[in-house]
Amino acid sequence: MKLVLGRDDLAAAALTAAREAGAEPERVAVKPVHKASRGFVNRSEADLCELAIVTVLQALTYGKPVLLLPVTTLGRHQHQTLVSLGGLSVTDVEGHSVGVRAWSQTTGVWMRGFLTEQYGVDLRKADWTTYEGHHVEGAEDPSWVRRAPEGTKLPADFLAGRVDFGIMGNELPADDRIRTAVEDARAVAEQWAKDQGFIPVNHVVGISEQAAAEHPEAVLAAYDAMKAVLGTGEQDGPFPLHPVGFEGLRAAFTKAASYALEQDVIPRAVDYDELVERSCAALGVPPARLGG
Repeated sequence: MKLVLGRDDLAAAALTAAREAGAEPERVAVKPVHKASRGFVNRSEADLCELAIVTVLQALTYGKPVLLLPVTTLGRHQHQTLVSLGGLSVTDVEGHSVGVRAWSQTTGVWMRGFLTEQYGVDLRKADWTTYEGHHVEGAEDPSWVRRAPEGTKLPADFLAGRVDFGIMGNELPADDRIRTAVEDARAVAEQWAKDQGFIPVNHVVGISEQAAAEHPEAVLAAYDAMKAVLGTGEQDGPFPLHPVGFEGLRAAFTKAASYALEQDVIPRAVDYDELVERSCAALGVPPARLGG
């Protein structure tokens, strides 16, 4: 049973629990962890794998054998991820160029959602450039999005001024010229969270249909162990950064699915209960067993 998790504490807990439940687990180290997504989703190269929330949504809509295990491994505010080299603000996005690593990158989906919902931006009036394809085979960029030449990277293009804005999370370069396009981004993000009732979720845990069929007890034990690690974890104001359980993730998945559909990231609408029902049926448990 192969596990891919970026956090050492969650990986250790899941490994121990799965072993005690009778499986023979091993941790597969992949850094950065998102690079494991393509092999897991398309070829079931792991049994339990940390995934971006949008990758889970795309996997469902493109018929991949991936199930949601409702554990958040990465949550964070996102309004600070739209940056410029000074001068330009969020109100200038229309008519300018914006780079994002991949159209399905979860950070980009959240930020573009804020642009349309809070600032009235028409995404099609910006010049969008992506630098990588999708993790899920079959998914394509919208026709109104341009792919950068092979081998080019967003941070370099951004610093050289070849794109006016960049949406970047962990890949944000260190440069004193960089400014957030949303003024007072932290305060805006905190207010958005208060209005919505949650902090944006980036990464969760996926399991393969085969793992659910062959190792249901080990999967459930791993869930319990990760939940125990995160149960007393970090809060950001009134909200957990790493919610666990189906109900804990409902609001984030529902909003992300709405944004993803609006942005042509997924080909159809997703009802969150579809994810819940698939996981529960595969593991042979009621929703309450996994925080439903």
